[in-house]
Order: sequence, then C-alpha cells, then structure tokens
Amino acid sequence: MSKPPRVRLVAFDMDGTLVDTVSSWSFVHQHFGENNDESLRAFMHDEIDDEEFVRRDIALWRRHAPAITSMEVEKILADVPIMPGAHELMRELKSRGVKTAIISGGLDLLAQRVKKELHMDMALANVFETDDRGVITRGRVMVPVKKKEAVLRGLQAQLHISSEQTASVGNSEIDVGLFRTSRVRVAFCPQDDIVIANATSVVGEKDLRKVLPALKD
Repeated sequence: MSKPPRVRLVAFDMDGTLVDTVSSWSFVHQHFGENNDESLRAFMHDEIDDEEFVRRDIALWRRHAPAITSMEVEKILADVPIMPGAHELMRELKSRGVKTAIISGGLDLLAQRVKKELHMDMALANVFETDDRGVITRGRVMVPVKKKEAVLRGLQAQLHISSEQTASVGNSEIDVGLFRTSRVRVAFCPQDDIVIANATSVVGEKDLRKVLPALKD
C-alpha cells in the first residue's frame, strides 16, 4: 500500500482550539454581562443567517457602549488565553515547512493576534467595518460558520495543496466542514459526538502538543 502524501497545510479552528475560550463573540458578551443564547438557538435552527447573527451580537454590546470601537473590543479580547502547547506545536510545524491557517467564525481582531503570537501563516475570520473614528458600524462575514469547507477549499486552491495534503483541527460540529476536505482530522477537546464521529484522531487534553502524533507523515 502506498504511503499517503505528507501534510502540507493544517487548518485550525480558533475558539476552543487555539484559544482557551468557547467563543470570542461570547467572551465580549460576558464582558458586558450579556449572552446570545436566543440568537444562537435561532441560528442553529436556520431561522437567521450569519449576517443577522452578527448584527444581533453587535447590538448587545451597543446596549452598554453605543459608540463601541474596534479598539475597545480588541482590548477586551486581549485577555483571551492562548491554548497550552500552541507555541510548541506551531514551532514544530514550521520546522517541517507546513503551512498553518486559522479558519474561524470568531473575531478577526483575535485571530490576527493569535496568528502573530504563534507565527502562523494565515488567518481568516469575521471582521468589522468602522467609521473614521473607529466606531463599529457593522460586521462583515468572511467565514460563514456552516460553510467552513468552502473557505478551506478556496485556501487549498490558492496554495495548490490538495485535501490529501491537508489536516484540520477543531472542537465542534461546526468544524466538520473543515474535516470534509482534510485527510487528517483531529477533534481537539471535542464538545460533541458529531465532531468525534468525523475525526481520525481525538485529543481530550488541553495541550496542543498532543496533536503532533496525529500530524506525523
């Protein structure tokens, strides 16, 4: 039997995978003493789309800070901790010449910080549009939560890397889209049975170094 091609790209979910918080959106909600449980229910039941979900989330913050700026949100997100073992994992992948990417339905303000701190290659997440004072006017969905597969396929085409040469790491059913176009599929501290059922490996400990054995050629 021929040896499978080596992994050239690893796509990571961010919230609950690269950072130790369930959701970057919820992290900001909690700062203001809010939650988006009702919007989340409506979204998961396909009653609202990504754009409306984001609009409602920002509206929660405006209850407390009507002219909230992207800088204020960035300061709140500065307290989100990087997942243990992340630096060591990225150093090892870089030494192998493997490309690393964040594909997240979370906030780009956090994704860019994580990308920089971990010396990753790419970060794709959802962004804010602002006015000339930096006040958030609306959110722009760059990674539809239920269409991560399409985002990863676009990245693979851009890099000329096949699904067979791709690994993905995620923690929830939302990340199954990444799994569909990856040969190696790691469920990291999984939140649900669906992500486990679609994985080739499962890591149950909050230590990203434990992901390395699954990524070996």
